[in-house]
Amino acid sequence: MRFGIFYEHQLPRPWGPDDEHRLLKDALEQVELADQLGIDYLWLVEHHFLEEYSHSSAPEVFLAAASQRTSRVRLGHGIVQLPPAYNHPARVAERIATLDLLSDGRVEFGTGESSSEAELGGFGIAREDKRAQWEEALEVVTRMLVEEPFAGHQGKFVEVPPRNVVPKPLQRPHPPLWVACSRRETIHLAATKGIGALSFSFIEPPRAKEWVDDYYATIASEACVPAGFALNPQVACVLPLMCHEDEETAIDRGLDGAHFFGYALAHYYVFGTHRPGVTNIWEEFQANRSSFGFDRQIAAQTGVELGAQLLQEGLGSLRGAIGTPAQIRDLIRGYQAAGVDQLVFVSQAGRTRHEHICESLELFAREVMPEFAEQADEQDRDKAERLAGAVEAALARRDPPRTPPADYTISGAMQF
Repeated sequence: MRFGIFYEHQLPRPWGPDDEHRLLKDALEQVELADQLGIDYLWLVEHHFLEEYSHSSAPEVFLAAASQRTSRVRLGHGIVQLPPAYNHPARVAERIATLDLLSDGRVEFGTGESSSEAELGGFGIAREDKRAQWEEALEVVTRMLVEEPFAGHQGKFVEVPPRNVVPKPLQRPHPPLWVACSRRETIHLAATKGIGALSFSFIEPPRAKEWVDDYYATIASEACVPAGFALNPQVACVLPLMCHEDEETAIDRGLDGAHFFGYALAHYYVFGTHRPGVTNIWEEFQANRSSFGFDRQIAAQTGVELGAQLLQEGLGSLRGAIGTPAQIRDLIRGYQAAGVDQLVFVSQAGRTRHEHICESLELFAREVMPEFAEQADEQDRDKAERLAGAVEAALARRDPPRTPPADYTISGAMQF
């Protein structure tokens, strides 16, 4: 089992003049600590206009800063929004390659399409086209990272003539590819493309096992036709984390942030009505959380076996890995048995305090992580050996890199 930390850069109202500055600086300190503690991955979203829920609109800038304050943690885009109105494919390829060089080859290239109306409408992207735009852009970006020169593309959503996209990444053929997933169907889609599945659904180990089994069966089947030029067979699941020796203290420090994370997400993606610059999601959360399944009294029960959801009287209350080291250890064993490759922890959520996040990470790394970390390298080797034949067969089904027409040239003459 590998472990990661995940950031939305959440900032509930009210906002002070220095709050966004402090938010980013605190997050960099947390990332630096995680690197020192031996945590494997840092994941950072790209979102636009989602005030309070996510102030992470330029993840490439934050990850570049993190690359210079760390030495081993993998730097994950979780995710780059690929529809061209968000990010032109050439700019994506250029930024990924540059970050990979600056970080000495530590980039994880997560991709996605987004689904909030705030973002889709803000960039003029038709909801019915977003999946097709993601697929087309993914094909273009991966070829730009590999082809020397890029042989060009004429598609429905983007046209690019032959160009040599520079620089090229340090990791060859390109950094590991991922896609954001929220349903079993998307995890299956990830497997058909040979890319890692970043699951942002808070799922229990039994359902995770169903998703993982289908994912790896698909990887080993003829349905797997890689989107890139290397496979990245991995499944990662996201959970809230707050670790403390005293269970009640863990709940007091971490539960409200975890619940705000879920509530604010649902505000933008499910039930909310938002007035930009006016709506106060934190106030609405305080008033309405129980009505939308984030009941504090239910989730704050002590002495229970941890799970992504606690169910009672028809209400589901997010809990995740909020508890003692022993409770969290038992929870992780369930995901390990289900075949999950990585657990990604959300601690920076709501108004959770910086010092509590750091204390939690230190305790987790000291008391929980060693049991799983010492097995991780061997398990990775075993999986690579087990999947070697399937990976080779899948790559044989992928169209190879191309070259542009031999007589293609770009004129240097200035046009007046």
